[in-house]
Amino acid sequence: MDYYKKRTLNFANSYVMEGYTVAGPKENDGRYKGFFDFALEDDMFAQNTFERAERKMFEHAIEGAIAKANLNDGDIDAVIAGDLLNQIVSASFAAKKNHAGFLGIYNACATFVESLIVGSAMLNNGLDNVVCAAGSHFSTAERQYRYPLELGVLRSPVTQWTATGVGATVLSCRSESKVPRITRATLGRVIDYGIMDTNNMGAAMAPSACDTIVTFFKDTQTVPSDYDVIYTGDLGKLGSDILMDLTEQEGYDISEQLHDCGASLYWDEQQTYQGGSGAACSALIFNSVLLGRMRKGQYKKILLAGTGALMSPTTSFQGDTIPAITHLVEVTA
Repeated sequence: MDYYKKRTLNFANSYVMEGYTVAGPKENDGRYKGFFDFALEDDMFAQNTFERAERKMFEHAIEGAIAKANLNDGDIDAVIAGDLLNQIVSASFAAKKNHAGFLGIYNACATFVESLIVGSAMLNNGLDNVVCAAGSHFSTAERQYRYPLELGVLRSPVTQWTATGVGATVLSCRSESKVPRITRATLGRVIDYGIMDTNNMGAAMAPSACDTIVTFFKDTQTVPSDYDVIYTGDLGKLGSDILMDLTEQEGYDISEQLHDCGASLYWDEQQTYQGGSGAACSALIFNSVLLGRMRKGQYKKILLAGTGALMSPTTSFQGDTIPAITHLVEVTA
C-alpha cells in the first residue's frame, strides 16, 4: 500500500449482551443449520411481497434480540440498522415499531459492522443500550441489482448468492456478567481497483479488506496469531484467496485464521458457486456462530471485517467501476 493513516478507535464500554438471528430456508439448510434463533420455512414469511417479508424479518430480529437480552422496548436508546434496498426501507419501516431513536445506515454488505462501530461509539458517549441490525433477502436484492427472478438468467461461476436473513445485536455500556466486548474498531476507506464485473464482487472487495486489516495490525501493533479467527463478511471463496495473497504481500500471513461468513454459509451442493453475499452474511454468523463460540470459551479474541461493494444499478449501467469498503471490529471474550 502506498498510503497509511491511523484510523482505529478504542472502546471502553461496549458489551455484547445478546444476538438474535432470523435465517432463510436455504441458509438454515447450510453449514450452520440449527445455529439460528428463528428459521423461515418460506422466504415470503406470510407476506404478499418479498420486500414486506424482509421488513418483517427486521422487526422479528430486533424484537427477539431485545427480549433475549431481558430488556424492554423502553430500555433501548437507539436502533442502528440498514439493508440493501433503495432508501434502506426494510430497516426504516421496521423501526416504526420501536420507540427508540433510529439511525439508518448504509455501507452495502459492510453495514452490520458499521452499525457495531456506530453503536459502540454512542455507548461510550452517554447511551445505555443500543440495537445494531443488518440484513438482506435474496429475492429483493436480485430484482433490484440484477434481473427479475422470472427471467431465469444463468449465473456466472464467480457469482455469489445473496443471503436471506437478519441479525440483530444488543450492545450495552455495562454488564453485570462476563460477556464479549467490542474493544477496538478500524474504519474502512473507499478502495477502487478498477473491477467492473458486478458478478465478481469478491475481487472488487478484497483490496479493501486487505487495506483495513493491515491498517488495524499497524495501528494496534498486533499480528494475525493474536487472534483465534479473522472473519470477513462476504468475499466468497475467490475473494478470500485474493485477500490472502494481498495481505501476504504486506507481510501478514492470515491463512490460518481467515474465514469468510459468505463462503462458509452454504454447502457446495447448494450451488451458490462462490458462497453467500449480502448484508445478512456477517450479521447472521456473528450473532449465532461467533457469539456462541465466544460464550463457550472456544474463541477468546476475534476480528470481524465487514466487506461491502459500493455500486448501484445506476453506476453499473453507466459503466463505472466498483468501489469497496471494509470496516473491522475486535471482539474480546
